[in-house]
Amino acid sequence: MFKFFSYKSINQYKTTIKEINKLYYIIKQYSNSELKKQTEKLNLEIIKDNADLDQILIEAFATVKEAIARATGIILFDVQILGGITLHKGNIAEMKTGEGKTLVALLPAYLNTLNSKNVHIITVNDYLAKRDAKLAQTVFNYLNIQTGVITSTTNYYDRKKEYKQNITYITNNELGFDYLRDNMAINSNDIIQGNLNYAIIDEVDSILIDEARTPLIISGETTISDKLYAKSKETSQKLEKKIHYQVDEKSRNVILTEKGVSLCEQILNIQNLYNINSPWLKYIINALKAKELFLKNKDYIVKNNKVVIVDEFTGRIMEGRRWSDGLHQSIEAKENLKIEKENKTLASITYQNLFLLYKKLCGMTGTAKTEENEFLNIYKMSVIEIPTNKQCIRKDLSDLVYQSEYSKWKAITNECVDMNQIGRPTLIGTTSIEKSELLANMLDELNISYNLLNAKPENTNKEADIISEAGRKYRITISTNMAGRGTDIILGGNPNNIIQENIKNYILSNSYMNLNNYNIDSIQNILNDTEVKALNNFIKKAIQENQDISEIVEEIINQKNYDKLYEISQKFSYEFTKICDQEKQEILDLGGLYVIGTERHESRRIDNQLRGRTGRQGDKGTSRFFLSLQDNLFRIFGGNNIKTLMKNLKIDDNTPIESIVLSKSLNNAQKKVEAYFYDIRKQLFEYDEVINNQRKAIYRERKAILNSYFTKDCIIEYGEYTIKEMIRLYDKDKKNMGVLKQIVQLLNIQQNISIETIKTMKIKDLEQILFQQFRISYDLKETYLEQLRPGLIRQLEKYYLLQQIDKAWQDHIERMNLLKEYIGWRSYGQQEPLVEYKNEGFHLFINMTTYIRQTVIYLIMRSRLIIDLPN
Repeated sequence: MFKFFSYKSINQYKTTIKEINKLYYIIKQYSNSELKKQTEKLNLEIIKDNADLDQILIEAFATVKEAIARATGIILFDVQILGGITLHKGNIAEMKTGEGKTLVALLPAYLNTLNSKNVHIITVNDYLAKRDAKLAQTVFNYLNIQTGVITSTTNYYDRKKEYKQNITYITNNELGFDYLRDNMAINSNDIIQGNLNYAIIDEVDSILIDEARTPLIISGETTISDKLYAKSKETSQKLEKKIHYQVDEKSRNVILTEKGVSLCEQILNIQNLYNINSPWLKYIINALKAKELFLKNKDYIVKNNKVVIVDEFTGRIMEGRRWSDGLHQSIEAKENLKIEKENKTLASITYQNLFLLYKKLCGMTGTAKTEENEFLNIYKMSVIEIPTNKQCIRKDLSDLVYQSEYSKWKAITNECVDMNQIGRPTLIGTTSIEKSELLANMLDELNISYNLLNAKPENTNKEADIISEAGRKYRITISTNMAGRGTDIILGGNPNNIIQENIKNYILSNSYMNLNNYNIDSIQNILNDTEVKALNNFIKKAIQENQDISEIVEEIINQKNYDKLYEISQKFSYEFTKICDQEKQEILDLGGLYVIGTERHESRRIDNQLRGRTGRQGDKGTSRFFLSLQDNLFRIFGGNNIKTLMKNLKIDDNTPIESIVLSKSLNNAQKKVEAYFYDIRKQLFEYDEVINNQRKAIYRERKAILNSYFTKDCIIEYGEYTIKEMIRLYDKDKKNMGVLKQIVQLLNIQQNISIETIKTMKIKDLEQILFQQFRISYDLKETYLEQLRPGLIRQLEKYYLLQQIDKAWQDHIERMNLLKEYIGWRSYGQQEPLVEYKNEGFHLFINMTTYIRQTVIYLIMRSRLIIDLPN
């Protein structure tokens, strides 16, 4: 039974899992009301015995295991319990596709919500958040635990409610933007998120690795002339690649040559393109990036006359997201679309620093081992490989490499034709929309039917259905990147989905109106006349009550009250499961699901995600990659040696090379790319650490002001700091009287202070007198405003404090971004850019805090308010 405990890291939990299973058989005897009381009992143990979570882990996990069994009929495997322990310990559980990660997350989520703390389960898209939350609620109904769900369509008031639930399902984007919005709130009641205690991240590699290069940004519009973009686009079209500019595909950057700079200056009629007061350089570079590096139907699509970003790792469209620094506008100019206003960063954070705010963090995925060092170094999480419940017997065949891309696609098409003839289900993974449509067109020419899944809106709506059907006979499925799809490919099909589809088709066909007119064979073959009549009567009644089709289907499947309908749903379940099992066996006899990769990705992990779609739960399966020397990985990271070899051996276009040495060299190329991107992410993290510490300080100050009623102490503190800073300047500047006049003006001190007296004073005495004068002036101001309207001074204080902190912080982010952009040049002067960035960033931060204090004091001391009082 415990054969998998040969692993050292896993072996230590062998006894724990035995204890959980032992207790599970006792809890199994509990009634539903006794099971529900378990939550209260465990909470009391924490409070009464001051127990930590590890002490109640065994009982909590056994309780959830039974709740899952009652809600779904699924009894957790030992490896799933092991996955749950791994997550509770704050590590990453690497579990292969189809091993039941969704249910595994419920174990640590329940345990960690017992001490009245909120748990966040983070998913990669709205569909998964809704689906998983629905499943979780059916389980937690047995345990008196409430789950919430937040998607892009959840409104503000509902968000606040959902965050207060014990366990909240949310997408990574929504979590990040809510955090930033909370730290821009101007009223403490507007804060919705609460404390960040414990997070379980699904598809952890996708979120913490793939998306870590792109910070989350909340932007505000600025006014920039459209003419700059139009003229830059026109200029970029006159520049020639390799003559006027070089394209670095590795770093996705464009560098102008001397000839290019001269031509730009000539076209734009300017003296110096690099003049600090000239705006053109940024716009020219962005126009060239749009021209060379950002391709339609790969990096973005045009939808409703708008440029919509396509996620390079998941192939999904990212509604509402825009590239920053004017790049998005340059792409709009390239596509001749309306140019939206450029954005100014109001608040930003990287995923790395966002998730490090949690007191405890863990994650799960099918592919994380290749990035283990990064998880350990940045997030302090170890990657634990959880063994599969059944041994994986998938065959990963060696790559086939063709000379030309055309030969490769021809070979893939022929392979699809062969698989279609024998009925073996085939999944083809492509790297872009363009490539997926190319293959689709080639299959159209041969009259081969297929399902297409890419970022185009007409396909994304059917995502889960297409993937769940990909394991059926004769199915050819073409898909862009398969990362984080979250839906299992079940050989022979998912009986529940097929039942739903059949009942839905039966209702839509209107065949229930005429008992002699069946056009849905499966319904006709399964039910007798009496059962058909009962089903028809139920459907007619539901339609008369204006019920939605999906609701009717769900009621038929889950009906437990109406005896005849319960019999029908049981009959459907039995018959369709039998049909699916039979089809599954036929597919296994053919070799299982066949996965074809059409290009190696920059990361081995993304390739493994595609391979992992087959061989689920011990099923047979095969994967193979078809490559060409014109693929990006060969082209950018070296394929000349292989090309020379193929020429010397006089290998024709249609003959592929199949070699273990070749596969190893590709793996090495991918390792180099992974190391390169890891360095970029590490550098981003190191640079962002500087601004992250500043962000924490600013947000801490902001939160204190927001939650404080009596803000006068803060104003007095700001005033005294300002006096100290200016007195220091006065002393340093050989007692320059101009500085003293500035202090009097800034603090609006009304009393005349003799300059002669001041000259003879000690610095410490002068400081104390000015402190006293400031307090007197402020008390007078407070009295005046309180007479106008009680409580007005407190409102004014809070308004000026928050307004100036936000304004200064936004300007500071802009300066820090500019500093980061130009600091790299310091390396030419034998200076370490990161050290210089830290030093200059520190000085900029000090200047910002000084500016905030001085501006707040000036505004509040010199404000003139006219209040219209009612007659």
